[in-house]
Amino acid sequence: MMMKKRALPALVALAAALSACDGGKPEAASTAQAEVPDVIQKEAENRRMAQERKFVSEPLVSHIYTADPSAHVWDDKLYIYPSHDIETDIPMDDTGAHFAMRDYHILSMDKLGGEVIDNGVALSLDDVPWAGRQMWAPDAARKGDKYYLYFPSKDKQDIFRIGVAVSDSPTGPFEPLEKPIPGSYSIDPTVFEDNGEHYLYFGGIWGGQLQRWQTGEYVAEDSYPADDKPALAPMVAKLSDDMLSFAEQPKKVLLQYEDGSPIPAGDNDKRFFEAAWLHKYGDTYYFSYSTGDTHNIAYATGDSPYGPFTYRGILLEPVLGWTNHHSIAEFDGQWYLFYHDTQLSGGQTHLRNVKMMPLAHNDDGSIQTLSAFAD
Repeated sequence: MMMKKRALPALVALAAALSACDGGKPEAASTAQAEVPDVIQKEAENRRMAQERKFVSEPLVSHIYTADPSAHVWDDKLYIYPSHDIETDIPMDDTGAHFAMRDYHILSMDKLGGEVIDNGVALSLDDVPWAGRQMWAPDAARKGDKYYLYFPSKDKQDIFRIGVAVSDSPTGPFEPLEKPIPGSYSIDPTVFEDNGEHYLYFGGIWGGQLQRWQTGEYVAEDSYPADDKPALAPMVAKLSDDMLSFAEQPKKVLLQYEDGSPIPAGDNDKRFFEAAWLHKYGDTYYFSYSTGDTHNIAYATGDSPYGPFTYRGILLEPVLGWTNHHSIAEFDGQWYLFYHDTQLSGGQTHLRNVKMMPLAHNDDGSIQTLSAFAD
């Protein structure tokens, strides 16, 4: 439940700025990645903005740090499935090791403006037999009278896999399966339900390891396409009837320009980085995602859950912090964007807080671009 704001810790060292939303900058250099001077400038800007800028909305909870909110409305009640940021003395490195989250707290709200309840620990790293470390951005789904929590974590070999845990309650506790979903990899699982079928989207580059799976097998070195070649694509697979495995081989999700050509790896303002989310408005499917090192939440539209999706624009401009991760849901007749920034921690990259604000679809099918700042 809502508690008094905790004391803010000291700002972390500059190295914190070297990691991206759910991972860090890989060792392999690329023109698609931020250069050190840009990092220095961004970190200084974060400190200044934390003190000077006004925010459109306030954190939903302030007694713990939360990020990567996945929002769902079930039985007229709002549930938010975030990751749980923690303070750590783990050295910062290029893989995002200091994003050391170890459990999930599920938030809920009965009505807009009402009390936001922290329902306690729903799943812990210690509960998952196959997991080694780092429980990053999760999502949840409901089918029948069961609830399913999908989450990424590194296994004992330090390879990201996607696990699933089951509960009779939307707030848990959740019981994890003994092993991760067969054939799963990378990060940021999100589940979309359409006409009784459930689709799981996943993937993230840099620390998310998607670039290490391009041969179909894990390769322990990063491999990125040239700037003029199609960018690495997020993945999608229909889930089995029991929601515990893939019903098909995961497929690439094509993101393209209006002329049908694929978005290339060098177009950092538009290419996929991580944080996939899908929602449907009318007959149109909206695929939204983070551009990572350029810090946008972009969106694209299509006619099928599989895509292809045509780039339409920026949904959310960069927030305070080095990461941007979101979800979209309708609650009590109004669409909302759920997101995070680093207001509570004064700009610390790995200590974030979740927020929400209204979102509007235009008559032409576009979405109004939002800013986290009031000025």
